[in-house]
Amino acid sequence: MLPVQNRVRSADDFRRAFRSGVRAGSRVLVLHAAKADRSHAVRVGFVVSKAVGNAVVRNRVKRRLREIMRARLGALAPGLYVVRALPAAAAADFGALEAALDRVLPEAQRKLAGRAEGR
Repeated sequence: MLPVQNRVRSADDFRRAFRSGVRAGSRVLVLHAAKADRSHAVRVGFVVSKAVGNAVVRNRVKRRLREIMRARLGALAPGLYVVRALPAAAAADFGALEAALDRVLPEAQRKLAGRAEGR
C-alpha cells in the first residue's frame, strides 16, 4: 500500500500530469510525469480502464503496479507520476510489468529534467 502522502487522488492532479507532464510508454503501460507542485513528495496515481479487463483483472494489475512503484519511491524525483495500464497489461505477469516500468521511468525522468533545463 502506498502511504497517503504519496498518492495522487484529485482529478486536478491527474489532469495536470496528463496535460502538462511528459510521457514515456511501452507495450503494456504509459507513464505520465509532471513537476512537483507545492509539496515535495513523490505522488503516484494509477489509471486502469475497463479495456484492460474485468474488475478482478484490473485490480490485480493495479495491485502489482502499486507494489512496483512503492518499492521505487525513494529513487524518484519529487513530482506527479501517473501510470496508465494498457490492455496488454492484463496478460503481463509481475516481472513483465516491473521490467516495463523500469524501462519507462528513466526516460520520463530524463524528459522532466530536460524540460526543467529549458530544452
